[in-house]
Amino acid sequence: MITNVSLCTVYCLDQEKAKEFYTEILGFEVRTDVTMGEGYRWLAVGHPSQPELDITLMLPGPPLDPEAADFFRRQLEKGSLGGLGLHVDDCRKTYEELSAKGVTFIQEPSERPYGVEAVMRDNTGNWLVLVEPREYSPADFAE
Repeated sequence: MITNVSLCTVYCLDQEKAKEFYTEILGFEVRTDVTMGEGYRWLAVGHPSQPELDITLMLPGPPLDPEAADFFRRQLEKGSLGGLGLHVDDCRKTYEELSAKGVTFIQEPSERPYGVEAVMRDNTGNWLVLVEPREYSPADFAE
């Protein structure tokens, strides 16, 4: 029986810079940082309040075939990949704090039927969505 999601992957172009962004800017912690065989680095971070979920910061490469890895690199360079949705308790305040740290936002905090949402980029270009959730129903999305 599946009990939870324990691992997800965010692709990056530079693992060290990605580690700095996720730990120093977002406040995540390093969970695993080891080199295995021919220079392959397994780097996982996670939020301190969510010990059951690790996020691997992975370079496009094996186990992807060369064509797939090249596709991911191109998408990262264009800033076309989604990354994570991040739950926040105050979206506007978090937006101000992260903006002051130099984080690039592509959408300022906006009211949505499900809460307040802002969209930022990590230092690789992945989209990260900040959501301050609120109660909603399907009727809230009616036109």
